[in-house]
Amino acid sequence: MSTQFEWSDVKSSNEDTPSSSPLPPLPPISESMATLPSMGASTGQAQYTTALEGDIAIAKKIVSFSLSLIMIASLAYVGFVIFDGAELTGYRPGGAALESQEIYDDLIQANKVSLTGAGVTVCIVDSGLNKDHQDLDNLRVSKWKDFVGNANLPYDDHGHGTSMAGILVADGWMKGIAPDVTLLVAKALAANGSGDDAVVAEAIDWCAENGAHIISLSLGGAPGLLPFNFGAERSSAQAAEDAVESGIYVVAAAGNDGGEGDDGDVATPCSETAVICVGGVTQSGTHWEGSSVGDNNGRLWPLPIITPRSDPHKKPEIVAPAESVAVINKEGTWSLSDGTSAATVYVTGAIALLLQNNPELAANGSQGDISSINQVKQWIQQSSLPKANQEGHDDNYGYGLLQIKALIEAANPSPESITVES
Repeated sequence: MSTQFEWSDVKSSNEDTPSSSPLPPLPPISESMATLPSMGASTGQAQYTTALEGDIAIAKKIVSFSLSLIMIASLAYVGFVIFDGAELTGYRPGGAALESQEIYDDLIQANKVSLTGAGVTVCIVDSGLNKDHQDLDNLRVSKWKDFVGNANLPYDDHGHGTSMAGILVADGWMKGIAPDVTLLVAKALAANGSGDDAVVAEAIDWCAENGAHIISLSLGGAPGLLPFNFGAERSSAQAAEDAVESGIYVVAAAGNDGGEGDDGDVATPCSETAVICVGGVTQSGTHWEGSSVGDNNGRLWPLPIITPRSDPHKKPEIVAPAESVAVINKEGTWSLSDGTSAATVYVTGAIALLLQNNPELAANGSQGDISSINQVKQWIQQSSLPKANQEGHDDNYGYGLLQIKALIEAANPSPESITVES
């Protein structure tokens, strides 16, 4: 049987207990004790208050310090993931990179074509390739050749080659122009971005010998890349000329010395007649001021001597994205890059899509010789978008801005022979 207790029950129980003895009386308070001032209580209270205030001050400092750490960590995280500066790092590109990609895809009609470059072999001659970037997870390099260090596996100790390859074949946050091409990579530039012209020529020859339909040369078209060391051996210009004679498309950068420091013509081997030479534009489609100008009237001085050029071979033939272009980096990050190097790869990708749609134009096709290249250059002339009030070729703007859908349509007047998005 349970019993319920209340505090009143306890009190009654104590009072009714007969065996309880009365408590002895308290001793009297001495007179001296009674006259003591009440200083002890006040002092204790003051000491307690002082200690409490000290504890609160310490707690405030701890909280303030912790909040500062949190703010610093938060700002670092924002900068790590979102900051749109020279280098966009983190697990994803920043907003500026994604926006740049979207702007340029729209500008050159990349988002109007559903082709992917499948069945077309592209060889990139550059500083190498780092395949570890997450946007290259599905990439398979068909063949690799290191003309600098003789390494058996792909690497990139400069970074330029990785960035250029991403524009072509990235398939993650960044979307390459022709992600399904068969990729060959030739490393011809050293860690500082320099390279011997004879080594570049050897790399071009290797690309041709290993079945390349297109050779992409962003050489000389990137800030920070040093000029070639020219010698008496076989030149990159000769190698490029031999490649186009066999029906291989060679796409090269116009160069980045535009403006007051321009030497008056596009870079080598972009200056070769049948090579497709690429200048650059900004996100608004205007001429990028760093893009090299072409000399199409001819000159005797300064050297080299330039003979007058005629259509469709005036330099540059075409312009493409070159300012604040979203690229991947060898460190696994993303950034925005300037230069006709990037523009070159956009055109390389466009030619790859054209060859996928029209395989007979490739070097191993029924029409695979220099006549096919000349025909494609005429389509480039017809399909490129000229700048406002432009008539004919412009020494800065070429025949106009790359228009991928229009280029493929120029080669395929019959609608059923083209694969595009509506």
